[in-house]
Amino acid sequence: MPEIKFMPGNAPRPTRQVRIGHVRVGGDAPIVVQSMTNTDTADIEATVEQVAELHQAGSELVRLTVNTLEAAKAVPAIREKLDARGVNVPLIGDFHFNGHKLLTQVPECAEALAKLRINPGNVGRGEKRDEQFGTLIEIACRYDKPVRIGVNWGSLDQELVARMMDENAGLAEPLDSKQVMFNAMIASALQSAKRAEELGLSADHIILSCKMSGVQDLITVYRDLARQCDYALHLGLTEAGMGSKGIVASTAALAVLLQEGIGNTIRVSLTPEPGESRTKEVQVAQEILQTMGLRAFTPMVTACPGCGRTTSTVFQELALKIQSWLRGQMPVWRGVYPGVENMKVAVMGCVVNGPGESKHANIGISLPGTGEVPVAPVYVDGQKTVTLKGDRIAEEFQVIVEDYVRSHYREKNNE
Repeated sequence: MPEIKFMPGNAPRPTRQVRIGHVRVGGDAPIVVQSMTNTDTADIEATVEQVAELHQAGSELVRLTVNTLEAAKAVPAIREKLDARGVNVPLIGDFHFNGHKLLTQVPECAEALAKLRINPGNVGRGEKRDEQFGTLIEIACRYDKPVRIGVNWGSLDQELVARMMDENAGLAEPLDSKQVMFNAMIASALQSAKRAEELGLSADHIILSCKMSGVQDLITVYRDLARQCDYALHLGLTEAGMGSKGIVASTAALAVLLQEGIGNTIRVSLTPEPGESRTKEVQVAQEILQTMGLRAFTPMVTACPGCGRTTSTVFQELALKIQSWLRGQMPVWRGVYPGVENMKVAVMGCVVNGPGESKHANIGISLPGTGEVPVAPVYVDGQKTVTLKGDRIAEEFQVIVEDYVRSHYREKNNE
């Protein structure tokens, strides 16, 4: 991991470490990627399939909606079926409004989950809030489950907001209303965490989040939150959006905070396009971490954007094919070729930057560009090894990459 350079005055405290099943979050643990299903949790088969798909894509934690009695009853069966398939990803239960009832009625749901997620903005109102929050924490303590106390901009405790607005209005120099809302987000998280500890939940069983939908708002709130506590923190825009907007917004917000050392687990909350796999959010989260040099998940492909020298689509097709193939191979390679996720591959379109970038990669190819001599030199660890020609350059290069993986990354079962 590279050295993190903190902005002046913004260095966060080291966080406590939380264990969620076999996954460590916080402390000196790597930043963890998580995701959430969008199936009806009561549909056991559909949920099992999606959890398995998300896990295979690289999600290290998967969250499930638990909103009905049927969903709560389905959770143990989902856990059992996943275990039977060898899918050991920890499951998180997402509870809003009625979590205290569901977990009381279906205690085996709490047993099957690795973590509970509760929102202090909707656990109840007035006197019921304390009672229902207490029930959730008591259940977490009973079954030794960590809890994420997740405050959301869109479901903030309105009684707390009203009280803080009134207090602010009485100040000689009142803050603007937006800053009061930010302060209320943080106060809700910290006060809830303090109350959870008073009820017996240890600090190393608590993760906090204060999710916003605006990039600058998220950065502001998390900087303040990180300075005020040492709980592990979950990062993510609460509604990132669809397509490129969601990807760009999530990257812009998370990259700033991660560079400052803030955040221990992340989710990219993308709205899937119709028919799009839910795994897209996992891929984006991984690529944020990998392009920042914080973790490695799959060999990354360096490819030029193309220009008037590359009007042919050959190099674009090759880059796409190699990148998709590499990601598809990782579920198998991960357990066989340790370190392959750090491999660098370059697929370049012409002779301007192609040879140089190819030499810097573990394995690279420099295609000739339109109108140039149709030959493509291949470089392995900086040395030119072969020149490919003809219509099967893509297939021949893929074979070279496969041979490189086998020869340069030692198989675990041969150690």
